[in-house]
Amino acid sequence: MRLRVLLLALFAAPLLSACVDDRASWQIDGTREHTLTLVREQPLFWDKKVNLYLVVSRMPACTRRHSLGWGTDKTRVTIYQVPSGAFIVQVGKRMYATESQTCEAWARLEEEPADGMGEMRGVFRVRNGELAFVAEKPEAAGDEEE
Repeated sequence: MRLRVLLLALFAAPLLSACVDDRASWQIDGTREHTLTLVREQPLFWDKKVNLYLVVSRMPACTRRHSLGWGTDKTRVTIYQVPSGAFIVQVGKRMYATESQTCEAWARLEEEPADGMGEMRGVFRVRNGELAFVAEKPEAAGDEEE
């Protein structure tokens, strides 16, 4: 009986090791309470697609998880901030708008906003085999003066 369980575990391990389930965060104002977090989930190891989610959080006021659709392990998610404080999230050609005051506003944008994309804050991408947020500028990573 033990041999059967051991063999099953040995055969299942390579199948499960190809799955992706990771996340990376951008600390907006330098604290863990105000973040945008990208979550990547690959439910089927043989499928190259990963489900992408953006978690908008400003604790203790709000937290919300929004679907970005699917991508691949090479999909880059770019974050822009407009002067009003809202964010534009670009995933390939798709764009979404969100905010962190109530964490509820979420809209797909069909085209670039007339006022522009705002200031690029950084990119979520795979770096050295791990998902990471790469800030456009050091102060964009949350070291802004208050």
